[in-house]
Amino acid sequence: MNIFRFCGDMCHLFSILVLLLKIYATKSCSGISLKTQELYVVVFLARYLNLFTAFISVYNTVMKVVFIGSSVAIVCCMRWHHAVKRSYDRDLDTFKYQFLVLACFLLALVLHEKFTFLEICWAFSIYLEAVAILPQLVLLQRSGNVDNLTGQYVFFLGAYRALYILNWIYRYLTQPHFNGWISCFSGLIQTALYADFFYYYFISWKSNSKLQLPA
Repeated sequence: MNIFRFCGDMCHLFSILVLLLKIYATKSCSGISLKTQELYVVVFLARYLNLFTAFISVYNTVMKVVFIGSSVAIVCCMRWHHAVKRSYDRDLDTFKYQFLVLACFLLALVLHEKFTFLEICWAFSIYLEAVAILPQLVLLQRSGNVDNLTGQYVFFLGAYRALYILNWIYRYLTQPHFNGWISCFSGLIQTALYADFFYYYFISWKSNSKLQLPA
């Protein structure tokens, strides 16, 4: 644990809280990609298979439970809550995410640290998390206008991964045997996907105007 990882975790947690606030307070999921949320369910379930077999710390366990529970709750709400599901942008959320899942699984079979079930699942979750935001970004580009809470959600989600890059750099400099090439590689890809959004988010913030993405 270091300050960069802790701040990254808090940004990740805050992004989820912002999304839950949007859904439960406004009873709307407009602008939110169900496909991205379903991918995050897969990511967390694959990554935290050791939840009940490997105890690291109370903090670590609580965060695992929170991420799994919140992602499942968001998907369930978007799919089955009678008011929320009516606001879902089904016609805009058409990204073929099955190809992402297949490609990341095949990549995990080839590039991993150890050829064991848990390590393959962990590598798969890292690769999939790097591209899980793509359906969300595509939906926002198609819709053009981005409401404040949705913009905040995506911003803090991107900030979380950017801070994790600093965490890996810090660990590389301070831990003699640190080996996190899979996380670093995937984290750089994931952060690069947010670059365009960060640019327009900054322009919107600087001009105090509504966030708009080019179609």
